[in-house]
Amino acid sequence: MPVDQGYDEDDDKGESNEGADRRFGDFDCPECAANNPYDDKFGNGDEVRCYYCGGEFLATVTDSGRLKLRLL
Repeated sequence: MPVDQGYDEDDDKGESNEGADRRFGDFDCPECAANNPYDDKFGNGDEVRCYYCGGEFLATVTDSGRLKLRLL
């Protein structure tokens, strides 16, 4: 069976109605690719830290509900 290189499992979850107010329970570190679960959900404007590499990021949530992380 061929593999779709453009596949993103987040696309299967559908669009969120929350938009920029969406909260997240985990993130994949853009620096080291480790998955970081968070017990206290985070959202737009929150700062998060990777438990593996120690990178600190500012979380931004787009109007469509997608998470973007910027290195601080």
